[in-house]
Amino acid sequence: MNWTAYLPPLLEGAWVTAQLTFYSTVLGAVFAFAFGLGRISSNWALKGFSIAMIEVFRGTSLLVQLFWLYFALPLVGQMFGMDWRLPPVVAGTLALSLNIGAYGAEVVRGAVQAVPPNQYEAAKALDFTPRQTLWRIALPQSIPEMLPSFGNLAIQNLKDTALVSLISLGDMTFRAEQIRNFTQDSTTVYTLLLFMYFGMALVLAALMKLLERSVGRWRPGRA
Repeated sequence: MNWTAYLPPLLEGAWVTAQLTFYSTVLGAVFAFAFGLGRISSNWALKGFSIAMIEVFRGTSLLVQLFWLYFALPLVGQMFGMDWRLPPVVAGTLALSLNIGAYGAEVVRGAVQAVPPNQYEAAKALDFTPRQTLWRIALPQSIPEMLPSFGNLAIQNLKDTALVSLISLGDMTFRAEQIRNFTQDSTTVYTLLLFMYFGMALVLAALMKLLERSVGRWRPGRA
């Protein structure tokens, strides 16, 4: 079979992969800020919950997390007489976003705590509330420092989306496996898959670079 015949199903899968990457990266960023800021919170309950979530999702396999949400969670729901079945796309997005959020939380925590102490002292002198200090002082200075690490996490998240093929979600890897099973042409199929992931990673890296430049002006001393 001509390798060009493989492209239509692979491109269909690539669209699913792109959507999954986008949704899980955005939701993962939300989790990263929630857990990261929660970890440095003065509220012990919020801090304890954030630490627990970070350690659980950093300390366990993404594949196991995915399987637990898709296969085990419905069984837990049955114990309470409830239907907790998640569609494959929801289970995949949730597992990916919680995983990237746990790693991103440490990026958020480190960047916020790296803001010079004199900035916090100035905010206190201006009688800023803790919330005002966070939104007006800490985050505008720390977000530009977070973005390079977030860019790496986003690319890692793109590659991790390949795992959702194991719960029958029709992403790029799932389509490639279907073609390989039908044609037994492993070399061509997986070579195409390799280059498609590489191309998507380059596009994602370029987008993150543009985002870095757009928020770079938030750094002190930038106009």
